Amino acid sequence: MDKRKLHHQFKFIKKIRPIYLFVIAVFFLALGIIGIRENYLQMAELREKVFLADEKGKNIEEPLRELREYVYSHMNTDLSSGNVPIKPPIQLNNRYEQLLEQEQNRADKINKEVKEKAESQCAREFPAAGLNSERVNCVAEYTSDNAVRPREIPSELYKFDFVSPVWSPDFAGLSLLASLFFFAMFAIRLLAGLWYKYELN
Repeated sequence: MDKRKLHHQFKFIKKIRPIYLFVIAVFFLALGIIGIRENYLQMAELREKVFLADEKGKNIEEPLRELREYVYSHMNTDLSSGNVPIKPPIQLNNRYEQLLEQEQNRADKINKEVKEKAESQCAREFPAAGLNSERVNCVAEYTSDNAVRPREIPSELYKFDFVSPVWSPDFAGLSLLASLFFFAMFAIRLLAGLWYKYELN
């Protein structure tokens, strides 16, 4: 290759100072790290709103939807925290316990009515006063046949774990992408400079 042409190209490339590329890359890297931190802090705030709504018995759907959408669209929004994270990390324990209690109360109310009806009906069938084994058996049999158990409420319906993307096109993601681009340009500029020096010697 013509060394005059190489020399001309090298003079043009030398105008692109590697240190500038490196500084820009570090700048975008710093922005990316700040963005990643902000993503996590925003997730933690939305997660706290979910826990607060669960604790106070408020409508959980809206804060849960906001948290889900945010986690799905932002990197570094892993819900887990601590050395031994709870899995799944979102557990609406208060809501679940309230539903269990409501279901137990519903079953208890029905069973109380069943027992009262059994005693009334069996008293008519076996009116003898005092210890009446037939009436006792009648009540026990009627109650056994008509009593209800609390319905099972799957706890999995009140446990959530949203997965954040490895990369997202938000402020953090775009900043990191720009940083990667300028680091690549920095490396290419260094290698190109070395190659031209080698060819011109």
